[in-house]
Formats: sequence, C-alpha cells, structure tokens
Amino acid sequence: MTDHNDLDTLAAEFVLGTLPAEERSVVATRRNEDPELEALILAWEARLAPLLDEVEPIQPGPDLLARIEKRLDELESSAVSSNPVTQGATVTELTRRLRRWQWSTAVASAAALMLVAILAFQPAEEPQSFVAVFQHDDQQPAFLLSVDLENRQLNIRPVTAEPVQGRSYQLWIKADELGPNPRSVGVLTNNMTIDESALRQYDPELLKAATFGISVEPEGGSPTGQPTGPAIHGYLYPTGEGKSGHQL
Repeated sequence: MTDHNDLDTLAAEFVLGTLPAEERSVVATRRNEDPELEALILAWEARLAPLLDEVEPIQPGPDLLARIEKRLDELESSAVSSNPVTQGATVTELTRRLRRWQWSTAVASAAALMLVAILAFQPAEEPQSFVAVFQHDDQQPAFLLSVDLENRQLNIRPVTAEPVQGRSYQLWIKADELGPNPRSVGVLTNNMTIDESALRQYDPELLKAATFGISVEPEGGSPTGQPTGPAIHGYLYPTGEGKSGHQL
C-alpha cells in the first residue's frame, strides 16, 4: 500500500485491532521501517484514546457464559439420548452460533468504534493537523511532533528519547524561505516540552514544506545559534486525508 489514504486506513485498522493476525504482524514490523506509517499509527492512537473516557464499561454477569454453556451441554445430552442424529445436530449448531456470536460481537464493536472515529475525526478538504516523527536510521522513534496549522501551535512528545544529564534537546526549522541555515524553534525543558506558540511567526505553507530537526546541545541550548552536533530530522505529514508537501 503506497497511497496515503490506504495507509491511513491501514493504520486505523491496526490500532483498532481488526486486522488478521498475519497482516497485523506485517504491519507491526513495517511500522519500525516506515516513518509515515508509524506517524499515522501514533496519530490514530492519540485520536481514539479519548473515546475510552466517554464510554462506561459494562460487564455481563460473571456466570452468564457458564450458564449458557451448561444449558447447551444439557441440551446436547438430552438430544443424544433421544435422537442423536437430528437433535444432536441442532445443539451443535447452537454451539457454533454461540462461538460465532462471541466473535461477531467483538468484530462489530471494533467496526462501530472505527465508524465513530471516522465520523468524529473526518478531516476537512485541507487538513490542519500534521505530525512529524523523528528517528535515527531504523530505530524506534525518538520524538513525535504534532502541529495544528490553523492555530500554529505545536506539541512535542518524547517516545524513546530520555533527558541527558547536563545537555538540552533543541528543535530547529529549515526552509528555503528562511535562508541556508536552520533556525532555532526553541530549547526543550527538563520535562521535554516546548512553548506551544513557538511556530506562530511562520506561515502554514512554509511549515508544511519545512524540515525540522532535533539536536543535543549544551545545557540551555546551542551557544552559536546553529546545531553543534548531528540532528535527527522529521517532516510534517497530514494526519487525515489530504496532500502534504512531502511524499515517501
């Protein structure tokens, strides 16, 4: 799957758990090698997590399944003793229906959740929510950056990155319109956060085409105004349908 819309659907199905086991295993491996897929999976996880807070879990009585199975066993015993050919077949069918009901209920719940998610988060013609994944080579992502272009607000979240004693992470932006050198967006705090309004001065179209970087600098930030060491890079991708300035 290379089409962005198909990739977004694949990510949604992976998060919802509706993929067959074999395909889910393939996606689980692929997400470590495909930054766009990883970003979409993380975006769907962030989208769907609040839904769990809106639903009160309802559990059936602890003995419900046991009572159903006991009743089926009773019917089966009765059927075998009276007419093992016809009634036994009927009980077997009831047992199959019970198993089918358990499976179809799980699938229906997942499908319903997907429908709610799609309706609730149907993107506009031009998406305003973008995400970038920062990772080195084929390792797990270090940071996840999300940007709301409409309000030009950003949020950065460490995934595997951890604070470095006596050092600071610094976020950079680079775009043709800004000249040949990257510009500092800001230094991450000890809590690995950054000012949400740090991108307010930049035009949304510039942000969509820009390259972002994160480097490890001396505590408090680079003393030169430029990265003093290697940086890991990320590009913004839309979290829904639409077209960004970057294609894999």
